[in-house]
Amino acid sequence: MPADAIPGAAGNVVGVGVDLCDVDRLREAMRRTPSLRTRLFTAGEQAYCDQRRDPAERYAARFAAKEAVLKAMGVGLGACALRDIEVVSNEGGAPSLVLHASAAKVAAEHGVTAWLVSLTHVSSLAQATVLALGPRGRPE
Repeated sequence: MPADAIPGAAGNVVGVGVDLCDVDRLREAMRRTPSLRTRLFTAGEQAYCDQRRDPAERYAARFAAKEAVLKAMGVGLGACALRDIEVVSNEGGAPSLVLHASAAKVAAEHGVTAWLVSLTHVSSLAQATVLALGPRGRPE
């Protein structure tokens, strides 16, 4: 789907990010370190994931999305708080991104004005693909 067919989407691709997360590895990390949930995920993300049959699959998909966002901006871990990158879902379940505080600042510095995100998961792996979009016109 072209970006101009998406309400509110900008025209130029600023960056692309893809990440894959091992569900069992994240499940074990969250079991060993319970505070990881609140360090990485917003209250809304926790509420969404915790109401599912296997929350770890949803957490892993959201973790992959957060890392894919960083890759799409061309920055590494530590550029912003992962909790400041939030995956939200509409009533139909389609994911989108909301950036807060440090993540919103980094995105603005990189000319990102809109996002496209796709998530998928199976029992063992979760994957996210993210497009960072910027203003229409010639890319600089």
